[in-house]
Amino acid sequence: MQPLIPIPEDRPWRVLGLMSGTSADGVDVVAIEVDPHAFKGGRPFRSFLGHQALPYPDALRRQVLQAASNQLEPAGLCILQRRLGDHHAQAARDLCDALSLQADLTSLHGQTVQHHPGQGASLQLADPYVLAEALGCPVVWDLRRRDLAVGGQGAPLVPLPERWLHGPDPWLALNLGGIANLTLWDGRSTRAWDTGPGMSLLDLAAQRWLDLPFDPEGAQATGGVVEPLLARWLSHPYFTTAPPKSTGREVFGEAWLATEATALEGLPLPDRLATLAAFTAAAIASEASRAAPWPAGMRGMVSGGGARHRRLRSELAERLPLPLEDDATFPSGAREAVSWALLGAASALGIPGNLPEVTGASGPRRLGSWVWP
Repeated sequence: MQPLIPIPEDRPWRVLGLMSGTSADGVDVVAIEVDPHAFKGGRPFRSFLGHQALPYPDALRRQVLQAASNQLEPAGLCILQRRLGDHHAQAARDLCDALSLQADLTSLHGQTVQHHPGQGASLQLADPYVLAEALGCPVVWDLRRRDLAVGGQGAPLVPLPERWLHGPDPWLALNLGGIANLTLWDGRSTRAWDTGPGMSLLDLAAQRWLDLPFDPEGAQATGGVVEPLLARWLSHPYFTTAPPKSTGREVFGEAWLATEATALEGLPLPDRLATLAAFTAAAIASEASRAAPWPAGMRGMVSGGGARHRRLRSELAERLPLPLEDDATFPSGAREAVSWALLGAASALGIPGNLPEVTGASGPRRLGSWVWP
């Protein structure tokens, strides 16, 4: 298939990837080099050029969380898309200026504000036209909905890039973003799905009871775990559903915390936060057990903002029978943006970016829509 983007004769593609996760704290943008000829061999990543994180201003983050909680009217959603587009464009332009880089293409995730895979729908807000004007290069965006159109969950989409990055030996990769997800490669096949809450509930609890956007390193989560609460939470229907499956703040977000607030507010604050941390860890451990028995010598890796939460890490060490090492291949916050850059490059070549065995789609598909400068 003819590539959508010209392949330079003397160098790899220079690709930007932009990711705004369910933590809704800002934009991560990376620049990487991709060898378009190396996808066939499964190792297209060539080098990491740089990373820029641009947090959302408080007002913008509030709007994003309102949209995720069904509290923003259509006019507000419309304007929010443009404001997010401007923010993404600023982050990308800042990185390109710092690196004196002209990108060959850009892959834009956008900010997820709604995700309803059971209805075949997902909404990521950003403005690819603003980004194309700012960067002067083609932009691929809205990658999830092609998978949804053929019966998939639209998530997770990072498992294939994880295979391109990690290589052939068995590994388990856990990403602790707003929603936690795991990918397991046993040397023959890939399994991946969302395990439930990552940092979403812990961050909302910090906002509610600490008046902070998050609890730095989980410093306040020092109490005891209230086991009856934890057991009730783990009986949620999501955990009885077999993969393929995905979830979001619609399930484990502000509405969930509001429902549980009365039970939690009767506890000392350190116990509230410790029990929420245990919920994330116990859900991960329970979901990971679906893939047991694990191959001998399997490597366990963890990335995402939650990797720095000390209580969550200790709960994982206690509950998950696999040691987890920090995935330090890329700077903190950069890994999913790298994956998105690789998916964008694959789209430019006509290479499918979804794994039907992971998402439940009826077949592999080239992902995303393209905007040209």
